[in-house]
Amino acid sequence: MIQLNEKPAHVKPALSRAEGPVPPPPAGTVPDWSGKGKEQAVQRMFTAIARWYDLNNSLLSFGLHHRWKRRAAVFVPTTQGGRAMDIGAGTGDLALLIEPRMGNGGRVAAVDLNQAMLREGLRKIARRGAAGRITCLRANAEQLGFREASFDAVTTGFCIRNVSDLMAAFAEIRRVLKPGGRFVCLEFSRPVRTWLLRLYDWYSFSLLPWIGTLVARDRTGVYRYLPASIRAFPDQEALKELLLKAGFRQVEYHNLSGGIVAIHVAIK
Repeated sequence: MIQLNEKPAHVKPALSRAEGPVPPPPAGTVPDWSGKGKEQAVQRMFTAIARWYDLNNSLLSFGLHHRWKRRAAVFVPTTQGGRAMDIGAGTGDLALLIEPRMGNGGRVAAVDLNQAMLREGLRKIARRGAAGRITCLRANAEQLGFREASFDAVTTGFCIRNVSDLMAAFAEIRRVLKPGGRFVCLEFSRPVRTWLLRLYDWYSFSLLPWIGTLVARDRTGVYRYLPASIRAFPDQEALKELLLKAGFRQVEYHNLSGGIVAIHVAIK
């Protein structure tokens, strides 16, 4: 049985400011960062906005992100004494939603690479009285460090498009899942109607960066990076194929809000 209060192997140290900034992408462009360059840039940006992350999520999604996360949590099977992991847990919303589904004696590992985001999540989890059942850990999605076949379920919400090596992350998620375990991936996707796609692109590249930067007083370019990263991410069918290629035996997806968001459910 895995002990969630133990730090897994391969937990990475904090990035040093001495490493130097990685510039944000120009407005409207798709970032072509990869490897450490992307990882460093993403971590710097999320550190800068951690304090305002929840507020901006509610403003920029018109509150829909709460509904999307509740829908994703429903795809996590209920069990007793279960073990689940939420990757890219951030401020802890999804971890808090899946914790009750693990039943009596259940535990959730809330994993993120960003210390500032995890600090916000830790405070929220403590306020909700769930600190004894949810453990916040700092680790990389591509190198989780837990034993093979340790978890009944793994979730991720609006995180997976930010990893440096998508297939490595999928392989690692599959490795830590028990046979028959379920991976639930909530992520921005591609609207299914042309008019909605055009409206969404206008909002994402014009209005969202302005609002996000104003509220968070951000100077890192994160609110330009986020919509660009969504555009560069595989659409619903392409992501399904990548999960199958990674070795999951069954994959389905469910569109929310006209395909602006999709939930992929993959079974090991």
